[in-house]
Amino acid sequence: MGRTGTTRRRALIATGAAAVTALTGCSNEDPERGRTANSDSDPVRAETALRGRLAAASAALRDHYDAVMVHLPVLTGQLSALRTAVAEHVTALGGTSRVAPTLPVPADAPAALRSLAAAERRTGDAYTAALLDAEPELARLLASVAAAGATHEYLLTKGGSQ
Repeated sequence: MGRTGTTRRRALIATGAAAVTALTGCSNEDPERGRTANSDSDPVRAETALRGRLAAASAALRDHYDAVMVHLPVLTGQLSALRTAVAEHVTALGGTSRVAPTLPVPADAPAALRSLAAAERRTGDAYTAALLDAEPELARLLASVAAAGATHEYLLTKGGSQ
């Protein structure tokens, strides 16, 4: 007999879908309603600047993953897929590669994982805050990336990555 009830995976999928729907404002309403006024009168320039700031936030997160994997190579296997996803977020936002600065990394693996989870949370918060100023296409991307970051945070803390 199969399992019944809600599994962790189903709960994450349902929560993620609900969050994306709520964050992107998927409805039949006017897409411009609810958006805050942007002080920049050129929408293309405003979106380029917003993408640049968010790509830089993702690049900093990617660099944090790199620093942890350099200082604690034992974590490389479990962090590689998450780091790859974050690098793809940088690319999706129009960011470029750059040389990672040296970042301080906690000496033990559990503390390093907690620092990465906190960085994922901060980056996700930046994406969520930017949703109001983003054009619909960018808002959908940001909602997806924020949902991925929330999943990464979960995997780094509660998901057995420790």
